[in-house]
Amino acid sequence: MELLKQRILKDGQIKDNNVLKVDSFLNHQMDVSLFTELGNEFKRRYENCGVNKILTIEASGIGIACLTAQAFGCPVIFAKKTQTKNIAGEVYTTQVESFTHGKIYDIIVSTRFLGEKDRVLIIDDFLANGAALRGLIQLVKDAKAELVGAGIVIEKAFQPGGDIIRSSGVRVESLARIKAMSVEGGVAFV
Repeated sequence: MELLKQRILKDGQIKDNNVLKVDSFLNHQMDVSLFTELGNEFKRRYENCGVNKILTIEASGIGIACLTAQAFGCPVIFAKKTQTKNIAGEVYTTQVESFTHGKIYDIIVSTRFLGEKDRVLIIDDFLANGAALRGLIQLVKDAKAELVGAGIVIEKAFQPGGDIIRSSGVRVESLARIKAMSVEGGVAFV
């Protein structure tokens, strides 16, 4: 998606350890107009798949997932990283390791909101090693729902996550795929 690539080139910042900071428009301060375009693009790519639920993980994917769900006219479920008093009863749970935070989280979704009749599109902001995406896929499997695919805003294609997920048979649509990045050389797209 050219609009997104141009925004990454203009406002993204590369930090050490292959970290791309896009916090000025994607995952801290949010450009809602851009999110609307991202949601519309995911809708275009998955339009004929019968999506009736959008699933993401807290926190950075929620805004994008909401505008994608608006385009589809369906609800958003976000996997919580902590059990709260608000989640009572049966839950699906699995563990994911956060590349950004260097922590392992138990992610949780109430069984009330995800089940056999659901056709799920997973939405997330980044795909690098694929841990969060694998965790979300496991929740969909545990619910016996049908996974339509995964919509990713930015994929670090030089890391293994995308290849691992695709090789398992999951359709992954990334709006910007980065093949290389460095402080000196900037960002190069696939």
